[in-house]
Amino acid sequence: MIVAGFGFRASADALSFEDALRRAADRLGGSRPEAAATLAEKADAPAFARFAAGRGLRLMRVDRDAARGRPTLTRSDAALAAHGLGSVAEACALAAAGPGARLLGPRAVSADGRATCALARKSDP
Repeated sequence: MIVAGFGFRASADALSFEDALRRAADRLGGSRPEAAATLAEKADAPAFARFAAGRGLRLMRVDRDAARGRPTLTRSDAALAAHGLGSVAEACALAAAGPGARLLGPRAVSADGRATCALARKSDP
Protein backbone atom coordinates (compact mmCIF):
# COMPACT_ATOMS: atom_id res chain seq x y z
CA MET A 1 0.00 0.00 0.00
CA ILE A 2 1.22 3.51 -0.82
CA VAL A 3 0.30 6.34 1.54
CA ALA A 4 0.55 10.02 0.62
CA GLY A 5 1.49 12.07 3.66
CA PHE A 6 0.64 15.77 3.62
CA GLY A 7 1.73 18.82 5.49
CA PHE A 8 -0.01 22.08 4.75
CA ARG A 9 -0.81 25.63 5.74
CA ALA A 10 -4.35 26.65 6.65
CA SER A 11 -4.55 28.53 3.33
CA ALA A 12 -3.95 25.38 1.22
CA ASP A 13 -6.68 24.51 -1.25
CA ALA A 14 -7.48 21.56 -3.51
CA LEU A 15 -5.04 22.82 -6.15
CA SER A 16 -2.26 22.94 -3.54
CA PHE A 17 -2.86 19.30 -2.59
CA GLU A 18 -3.23 18.14 -6.21
CA ASP A 19 0.00 19.87 -7.22
CA ALA A 20 2.01 18.51 -4.28
CA LEU A 21 0.74 14.99 -4.94
CA ARG A 22 1.43 15.23 -8.67
CA ARG A 23 4.96 16.44 -8.04
CA ALA A 24 5.66 13.63 -5.56
CA ALA A 25 4.14 10.95 -7.80
CA ASP A 26 5.74 12.17 -11.03
CA ARG A 27 9.23 11.88 -9.53
CA LEU A 28 8.47 8.22 -8.88
CA GLY A 29 7.05 7.24 -12.21
CA GLY A 30 3.46 8.07 -11.39
CA SER A 31 3.01 6.01 -8.22
CA ARG A 32 -0.54 6.43 -6.99
CA PRO A 33 -1.51 6.28 -3.32
CA GLU A 34 -4.47 4.52 -1.76
CA ALA A 35 -4.62 6.79 1.29
CA ALA A 36 -3.95 10.40 2.30
CA ALA A 37 -2.54 11.04 5.77
CA THR A 38 -1.89 14.12 7.84
CA LEU A 39 -1.77 15.13 11.48
CA ALA A 40 -5.03 14.38 13.28
CA GLU A 41 -5.61 18.03 14.15
CA LYS A 42 -5.37 19.00 10.46
CA ALA A 43 -7.27 16.10 8.89
CA ASP A 44 -10.67 17.74 9.13
CA ALA A 45 -9.62 20.88 7.27
CA PRO A 46 -12.43 21.21 4.69
CA ALA A 47 -10.13 21.58 1.67
CA PHE A 48 -8.08 18.53 2.65
CA ALA A 49 -11.12 16.37 3.41
CA ARG A 50 -12.70 17.34 0.06
CA PHE A 51 -9.44 16.63 -1.77
CA ALA A 52 -9.11 13.13 -0.27
CA ALA A 53 -12.77 12.28 -0.87
CA GLY A 54 -12.65 13.60 -4.43
CA ARG A 55 -9.70 11.35 -5.25
CA GLY A 56 -11.18 8.34 -3.49
CA LEU A 57 -8.34 8.26 -0.97
CA ARG A 58 -8.85 6.82 2.48
CA LEU A 59 -8.29 9.65 4.96
CA MET A 60 -5.86 8.69 7.72
CA ARG A 61 -5.38 10.78 10.87
CA VAL A 62 -1.92 10.54 12.40
CA ASP A 63 -1.39 11.29 16.06
CA ARG A 64 1.50 13.69 16.56
CA ASP A 65 3.17 11.28 19.00
CA ALA A 66 3.02 8.49 16.40
CA ALA A 67 4.72 10.77 13.86
CA ARG A 68 7.49 11.93 16.21
CA GLY A 69 10.82 10.20 15.86
CA ARG A 70 10.19 9.09 12.28
CA PRO A 71 13.34 9.55 10.20
CA THR A 72 12.66 12.17 7.53
CA LEU A 73 14.70 12.87 4.42
CA THR A 74 14.14 16.61 4.63
CA ARG A 75 13.92 19.14 7.42
CA SER A 76 11.64 22.14 7.68
CA ASP A 77 12.43 24.61 10.43
CA ALA A 78 8.78 25.69 10.42
CA ALA A 79 7.51 22.09 10.83
CA LEU A 80 10.07 21.47 13.54
CA ALA A 81 9.01 24.56 15.47
CA ALA A 82 5.27 24.03 15.06
CA HIS A 83 5.02 20.24 15.31
CA GLY A 84 8.36 18.83 16.45
CA LEU A 85 8.75 17.03 13.10
CA GLY A 86 11.42 17.44 10.46
CA SER A 87 8.78 17.03 7.76
CA VAL A 88 5.07 16.66 8.52
CA ALA A 89 4.42 15.04 5.13
CA GLU A 90 7.22 12.49 5.44
CA ALA A 91 6.54 11.63 9.09
CA CYS A 92 2.80 11.22 8.48
CA ALA A 93 3.36 9.04 5.41
CA LEU A 94 5.65 6.74 7.39
CA ALA A 95 3.44 6.58 10.47
CA ALA A 96 0.28 5.88 8.45
CA ALA A 97 1.93 3.24 6.27
CA GLY A 98 2.90 1.27 9.37
CA PRO A 99 5.86 -0.69 10.71
CA GLY A 100 8.64 -1.23 8.22
CA ALA A 101 7.37 1.48 5.88
CA ARG A 102 9.86 3.37 3.77
CA LEU A 103 9.75 6.71 2.04
CA LEU A 104 9.76 6.57 -1.74
CA GLY A 105 11.51 9.92 -1.94
CA PRO A 106 11.69 13.31 -0.24
CA ARG A 107 8.61 15.49 0.12
CA ALA A 108 7.47 17.57 -2.82
CA VAL A 109 6.27 21.14 -2.37
CA SER A 110 3.32 22.60 -4.28
CA ALA A 111 4.07 25.52 -6.57
CA ASP A 112 2.19 27.86 -4.24
CA GLY A 113 4.24 26.64 -1.25
CA ARG A 114 1.12 25.84 0.78
CA ALA A 115 1.26 22.01 0.76
CA THR A 116 3.85 19.26 0.84
CA CYS A 117 3.43 15.61 -0.04
CA ALA A 118 5.59 12.53 0.53
CA LEU A 119 4.87 8.95 -0.47
CA ALA A 120 5.62 5.91 1.68
CA ARG A 121 5.14 2.24 0.92
CA LYS A 122 4.03 -0.26 3.47
CA SER A 123 6.30 -3.26 3.38
CA ASP A 124 4.75 -6.62 2.62
CA PRO A 125 4.37 -9.01 5.56
